[in-house]
Amino acid sequence: MSSPDGPVGFTATSFASLSLDPPLVSFNIARTSSSYAAAQQADTMVVHLLGEHQRAVATRFSRAASERFADTAMWETLDSGEPHVLGAPTWMRVRIDQRIDIGDHTLVIARVLSIHAEPDADDTAPLLYHRGAYHRPEEL
Repeated sequence: MSSPDGPVGFTATSFASLSLDPPLVSFNIARTSSSYAAAQQADTMVVHLLGEHQRAVATRFSRAASERFADTAMWETLDSGEPHVLGAPTWMRVRIDQRIDIGDHTLVIARVLSIHAEPDADDTAPLLYHRGAYHRPEEL
């Protein structure tokens, strides 16, 4: 998301599809997060569904805010103003519909405005987060 101080982003490990009609997604953000104030002010954001080859990106966006956008070769600013991380197999622009405070987090519900998939998105395994570590899905 964009803010007066520049681009803001974070790794959300709680992302979920919420509804098909209307198309809604959700994620949680800790109220102690360095991105919390920007997330509270943002009307729109870009959600990136990272591929298993992007563990370093997920780790970068879970660390210090000053490091997240330091490498200007890994992102660009969309015409709509939000930062977009290059190389994500699938990403979507969303408009925030609701914010609900729950415990020490805020549940964010967002309406999907557009979805973008790279040509090889179907061939890319998604990056998953489980029990404190990143994984890729495996055949059963």
